[in-house]
Amino acid sequence: MDGFSRDAQQRALLGGTPLLDLLDGVGGQTPAYFYDLDGIEATVRGLVAALGDPRHTVAYAVKANTAGSLLRRVAAAGGGADVVSGGELAVAEATGIAPSKIVMSGVAKLDAELDLALSRRLLGIQAESVEELERIGQRARALGVTARVALRVNPSVDIDSHAHIATGHDEAKFGIAREALPEAWRRIDASEGWLEGVGLSMHVGSMLREPGPYLEAARVVCEEARARLRAGGRLDYLSFGGGFGIDYGEGACEPPVAFARAALDLLRAEGLGALRLVLEPGRAIVAPFGVLVARVVQTKEHQGKRWLMLDAGMNDLLRPALYQAHHRVEALDAAPSGHPWRVVGPVCESADDFGLHPMGSEAPALVVLRDAGAYGYTMASEYNGRALPTEAFVSGGRVVHVSATRGVEDWVRRRLEA
Repeated sequence: MDGFSRDAQQRALLGGTPLLDLLDGVGGQTPAYFYDLDGIEATVRGLVAALGDPRHTVAYAVKANTAGSLLRRVAAAGGGADVVSGGELAVAEATGIAPSKIVMSGVAKLDAELDLALSRRLLGIQAESVEELERIGQRARALGVTARVALRVNPSVDIDSHAHIATGHDEAKFGIAREALPEAWRRIDASEGWLEGVGLSMHVGSMLREPGPYLEAARVVCEEARARLRAGGRLDYLSFGGGFGIDYGEGACEPPVAFARAALDLLRAEGLGALRLVLEPGRAIVAPFGVLVARVVQTKEHQGKRWLMLDAGMNDLLRPALYQAHHRVEALDAAPSGHPWRVVGPVCESADDFGLHPMGSEAPALVVLRDAGAYGYTMASEYNGRALPTEAFVSGGRVVHVSATRGVEDWVRRRLEA
């Protein structure tokens, strides 16, 4: 698996090819995202192989990166999908992912989205509240179908992460509290067949560096699964969610296959090996295989401080502004070294700041923001009248597809029409 690397001359590479050469493939347009499709597909294949049994499902969290070129590689590698909207469901299915490998999550699914999911007979619609079960049942009755539902459990496990990406604690909007699960099962059993309880799921949060907290929360799901089976219920699958972290340059993380193997071992140890295991990784599959290339517009120096000002900003990569995430910023033609520059974007917000990065005494012409394959383009905006960036997809060492920016002119036209 390639992803980002450097050659003997310290040139930045993606998928083994110099990024300067790949940039030529998009006409030198910046800002531009580049994705190593081969590395992404190999990661999914590795996870599928680690689970072994074809019943088990690697349900890629589509929200991390919704590009069709990427999703087709996930499908080719045997992956499924975790979707949180009707749009994501439509894209996942159109790129070859079978409905039987798709789960739908989300706390406020629209009726139209539920109708779409019900018409596709997904592996499971993952209900996030007791109240949602009533809505799912009503839509199923209106369509004359039985809804396959799983209950998303809030495991009441607080992880060491930023508050914006911790989802399994008591104050989170996600999931059903354990004490409310008996009422949830009662409503399913009393639904006159419109609701079929097929699973239990959870997601404790993101950027888990090792499987310990992940397994702690998964044990809660296993306990509740055994309780349901003892009561005479039937289950098809358990989802332990995703949240596997990656190394953004701040310390190593266990690889995604370590989480997959630990999850499978736990399922068996808990006496639930007959059930299908579903995992929902997103970041760990795509983040290390995507980069954002930006051009240096100008520099600024004052009282010993130095700023490097890019044509890419928080509108292109929101994570640093949203929750102080760290992305390594490096020159394309030299390894990090020397005096640090404060790297900032063009947006009129103080939060448009990528932090301090060592790049020597001379400012580079082009930089790369590493590990940007997840929650980059999908969270991008046109704030300040700035066009969405170009996306380029790399396979076999060359650009095989380009999704070009629509440009500022398109933004101007649409705003004038508003």
